[in-house]
Amino acid sequence: LWAQMTVTSSFASFIHAVRPEHLSKTVRQRSKRMILDSIGVGLVGSTTHVFDIALRYCRLYSSVAVSSVYGKPGVKLSPTLAAFTNGVATHSMDFDDTWHPATHPSGAVLPALLAASQMLPPSTKPNGMDFLLAFNVGLEVQGRLMHFSTEAHDIPKRFHPPSVVGTMGSAAATAKLLSLSAAQCGHALGIAASLAGAPMANAATQAKPLHIGNATRLGFEAALLAARGMEANPLILDDIPGCSGFSAFYSVYQPKPLSTPSDHHEFLLEKQDIAFKRFPAHLGMHWVVDAALSVRNLFINYAGSFSPSLIRTIVLKIPVSKYINRPFPSSEHQARHSFQFNACTALLDGEVGLSSFTESSIHRQEVRELLDKVVVEHPEDNVANFDKMYGEVALLLHSGDVLTGKCDTFYGHWRKPLSKESLLKKFRSNASHVLPEEKIEAIITMVDNLENLSDSSQLACSL
Repeated sequence: LWAQMTVTSSFASFIHAVRPEHLSKTVRQRSKRMILDSIGVGLVGSTTHVFDIALRYCRLYSSVAVSSVYGKPGVKLSPTLAAFTNGVATHSMDFDDTWHPATHPSGAVLPALLAASQMLPPSTKPNGMDFLLAFNVGLEVQGRLMHFSTEAHDIPKRFHPPSVVGTMGSAAATAKLLSLSAAQCGHALGIAASLAGAPMANAATQAKPLHIGNATRLGFEAALLAARGMEANPLILDDIPGCSGFSAFYSVYQPKPLSTPSDHHEFLLEKQDIAFKRFPAHLGMHWVVDAALSVRNLFINYAGSFSPSLIRTIVLKIPVSKYINRPFPSSEHQARHSFQFNACTALLDGEVGLSSFTESSIHRQEVRELLDKVVVEHPEDNVANFDKMYGEVALLLHSGDVLTGKCDTFYGHWRKPLSKESLLKKFRSNASHVLPEEKIEAIITMVDNLENLSDSSQLACSL
């Protein structure tokens, strides 16, 4: 039985419990008419051009699987399914990069390009520079679209950004790699807009990584469909009163044209660096973890060791953001989206890492005891914005003393980028879970020399 009936649970209960005998004679008769009509409409629809495009596209799936899957050297999938799978892998731990305005740009683009590079015949294989350009096209489109809305600058409340702009970025990047015409590139964006969007309510669940998987796959599909002649609204990114295009995703939307590069184009990545995560959790967690580590050091200097029994209250000063304010997370994905859990884990262990989010780590009694001491405050000057927010952790001790740690720019933020050494350390650590050392070093070398790679599919083949 459901512990408490909600709208969603009422739907679920109905679906589970309804039986054929619940249908009246009138309902049965009318629904059969609908079914018959629909079949007929579908049969005549099979004579249309748009159906031919869709059918030819779907036949890609019956071709030989050619595209590599992360961490599975013996496995190949059809291109778009490989993109999907690798996109899911990229966001499965919330360990992927984050931009400002807020999105996860790489995971929505890179898997599509890797898969597409393996799909193309030997005579048209893009080289490393082609690949690099297409990737940057995917980033640029995402960034430009986000700058059309002031709403996009804050931590999202409605749509998960990579499911929106990421799908468009994937379409743009793949269209570039496939050398589509200008008109086809426009149609790819139009098609992608119809495949975009996922609600924030699925954050902190296993469904959230699907947002990245879908973004990279569906953008890829949009480009493939456009390449085969499918058309879409040519004004999809314009703000047309009374008829929403891409503006459907934002309450405030003010699009601006992107000038055609003549001699020079300044990519947004030029002006706005990226944030790389040191541990696998929502970006907001990185502020409170660094603040917690700071106050932990003060506490050890004060008391000689970290002794939770001396702490009466832990005060977290964080921005208002409902989906990452989780007092007692019960799953891995909830824990990755909990200010409270990440602060307490950092206090207890002196670090947050891969092992912090295992079932055994999450359900430790010591963590629970610290969580019980947490009080959350939302100062007015602490806005839900990755460029302006801060994290503050104050320990109110039984002695009456107060120790405070604050972080306004964590290590890895675009204002405080990871060093080359730190980034390589993270890559080697992550890759070592599935690849031998020689393959890891070969990938590092290949990416480092991407401009000189004659066949970019070699990168995908090395995964």
